[in-house]
Amino acid sequence: MNKDQVIKIIQRWVKQDLKPEDYQQFENLGSACLAEGESEQLLKFIQDEKHQTMVKSLGCVLLAPLLNEVVKKAASLDHCQAAVTHLARVGTCRPNELLHSMLELVEGIDPGAISETILALLPHLQTALLRLDEGRAACVGSALRALQEQLSRLPVPYTEQQEEADEHGLCRCCAALTAFTKPFVEELKRKDGNTTAEDEELRTELLKFCMRSLREPLLEAELNPDRKSPLWLFAVEIMVTLPAIREPLSGLLFFSSLRKNTPMDSSQFKEARACLAYLLFVQLITIDSFPAVFSHVFILQCNMDYINQLLSRYAANTKYYEHALFTTTLKRVQDSSLPVSLLDLRSFCRSVCSLVSGVKLVSVIRCMLKTSNHAGVESYIIKNIRNQFEFSTKQGNDTERFLGAELISLLRLVLCLPQGADTDLLSSMDRVMESLNLLRYVLIRDKELRTNVWEELCRLKDEYIKMLRVCIGISRAYYSSELKALREDQKLKARVKGLSLKHEKVSSMSPEVQQQVLQSALVTFDLMESLIVRIEEITEEKLNKLN
Repeated sequence: MNKDQVIKIIQRWVKQDLKPEDYQQFENLGSACLAEGESEQLLKFIQDEKHQTMVKSLGCVLLAPLLNEVVKKAASLDHCQAAVTHLARVGTCRPNELLHSMLELVEGIDPGAISETILALLPHLQTALLRLDEGRAACVGSALRALQEQLSRLPVPYTEQQEEADEHGLCRCCAALTAFTKPFVEELKRKDGNTTAEDEELRTELLKFCMRSLREPLLEAELNPDRKSPLWLFAVEIMVTLPAIREPLSGLLFFSSLRKNTPMDSSQFKEARACLAYLLFVQLITIDSFPAVFSHVFILQCNMDYINQLLSRYAANTKYYEHALFTTTLKRVQDSSLPVSLLDLRSFCRSVCSLVSGVKLVSVIRCMLKTSNHAGVESYIIKNIRNQFEFSTKQGNDTERFLGAELISLLRLVLCLPQGADTDLLSSMDRVMESLNLLRYVLIRDKELRTNVWEELCRLKDEYIKMLRVCIGISRAYYSSELKALREDQKLKARVKGLSLKHEKVSSMSPEVQQQVLQSALVTFDLMESLIVRIEEITEEKLNKLN
């Protein structure tokens, strides 16, 4: 097509109504100009005041070829950027048509140029949205959803080197998204509670954006507070945005079941809130503004659902957000204060079993032994220590974490009686028996222990057994006297009144059942004593060999 033909076509567009095929022809002409290196001429044409009516109607179709030149960083880059800026400004293209064209560009992005296209488009997309007078909230939501859908195709950097290189541009796009949403967040903040239905819709769309960001990429990112990486800064912005749009973190974490509508699929919503809990309680982002009214036990209980969600999603993941969330919230619970009702929760038990059998389990075991007040749970954990010790001693296993200092640190927690001589041995029977079995097994397999561990092991053993024998003696004397009194009462055929067994009222039992309970207690003490004797024999044999 020669120059005269082009001029005739343009004159027709100025004088006559436009036809559907004119849009394609206008795009073809613009693309031809760019292909021939005439970007400056195209820019002048678009900016010419005589052509503004035509550009207002047809200009949107030039966005795709112009942005392609920008993405390619061609020699015409400056001219093309100026042209796109002109098309997006007030009074040029119609904002609805402009927005529609931009969303089509986002949805049809070349997989090899996702980040480049988004970075080039975002400032102009923001301008187009700010020009809208009606339906802005829905359009903001559509734009954010389309952008995040494309960004989800980019791999998340897992190492510091990958994040610094940002080969695929995800980090730069996250920073650009923060700047993109800023004016809409500020718009809601200025309302100060006097909101319209449109404002509430915008708030909902921004909430959806934040929750999608938490789930992806932040749930997959390697976040380190010691280095303020782009993804760390993005996480901070998301955590700051939620309260800014009047979405309290406590409401999202603890009372989401009361919401009439959830911003996304229930499973995805829980994953997003799991990441929110991790950023708040582990990374301590915005923790200063979190209400202090919630008890640590309540926070732990609520977090168990999120921990289970992370375990189910990241069973083979190496980041262990679930481990960090569990141990951090558990450490804040006062020692020996976990209520039995929490320990009996299915979600709690399932999480503990999964975490204790995971790789990073020493700190989990330590936390559970310190905070648990449940002999059954503690005996399970102690049994797991024995299993891990046995695993570490087998040939071919390259882990020795249960053969040295870490084993001793755990034994200090295992080989103790929290109430000393006043410990109720019957209620603590499971823990005490498992502790003695662990001690016996470790002493038998002492050859696998690291150097300098034997002496500390013997010291812990002596202190524990000394206190345990005192406790057994006191308990045996008590239950023996109760059994003797019961038998005397039976001989006298007197009615048993108010017989008590260490906080357990047994007066409702028949005399025969009471006698069985008391005899079982004495048998239990004999079993403990026999294990102690065996442990002493093993120790003596080992010492004789050393001498």
